[in-house]
Amino acid sequence: MADIFALVEHRQGAIRDITYELMACGRSLAEKADGKLTAVVLGADTEGLIPPLKSQAHRLLVVDMPVFKDFNSASYQLALSEIIKQEKPFITLMGHTAFGMDLCPSLATELESPFATDCLRVELADGSLKAVRQMFDGKLDARVRLRDGASYFLTVRSGSYPAEEAGLTAEVTEMASPVAAEPDYRRFIDYIEPEVGEVDITKSDIVVGVGRGIKKQENMAMVEEFADAIGGVVGCTRPVVDAEWLPKARQVGQSGKTIKPKLYIALGISGAFQHVAGMKGADTVIAINKDPNAPIFNEADYGIVDDMFKVLPALKEKITEIRG
Repeated sequence: MADIFALVEHRQGAIRDITYELMACGRSLAEKADGKLTAVVLGADTEGLIPPLKSQAHRLLVVDMPVFKDFNSASYQLALSEIIKQEKPFITLMGHTAFGMDLCPSLATELESPFATDCLRVELADGSLKAVRQMFDGKLDARVRLRDGASYFLTVRSGSYPAEEAGLTAEVTEMASPVAAEPDYRRFIDYIEPEVGEVDITKSDIVVGVGRGIKKQENMAMVEEFADAIGGVVGCTRPVVDAEWLPKARQVGQSGKTIKPKLYIALGISGAFQHVAGMKGADTVIAINKDPNAPIFNEADYGIVDDMFKVLPALKEKITEIRG
């Protein structure tokens, strides 16, 4: 029997969506390993975090101390290294977020354990652990086998596992904190929140994303008109923000915003994994791109291989006609 740990990610008193995706991954692995899933909560005043997690795991391991009110990878590492040495989980899962990317490699290195980051899928079969990761900007999925070890660490990309209700009733175990104060060499200072801007793309049911294929700023008007015609808003990839054609608040992706609209239309977007990470939760994805080998088509429910400047006017006309 081998137990799985999943680290709960929370910010300013709210559980992050990636946590529920980790739980889905962890439950699947625990079933294959004939073990149980433990959700690990490091926080302060954690009473509000417990209820939504109890149905997601077999066990909740809670360390409640003021030092864990805000994330500090140094404090987390000091605590988790001791907890993991004591509990000896088979696999420890974290989100491939700023949180997990900061903590996982350092913690795994300290404990001399194999680790893999940015995993799309995690497989356990024939006594070996394998992870599916992307290479060459998402053009290739590689299945990698981790070297043998007593314990493993993985970060899982957002959107890789659907968050699901599990109907479990977790046993809550409270543990004394191995850490009493933040280390002097690294301290949490403050949160700096990005400006929402005049349009909040995270609240819209329809988002029209635009990438390098837009070519020049003058062509943005066509995209704005199309988005208005179908009742949506315009989002973009990082190059469009870097060119200052749209504000940072409109960026979708790993270094931008994560959106979950009912419909996402990708215009001239190649589909690099940094962007896909931000829109993978869309219910329906339509991609328009001249390159039939663009990775975005791997994420799309419907694809159009053609010049967006030819397709967009025709699409707008047809949608307007259907909408009456």
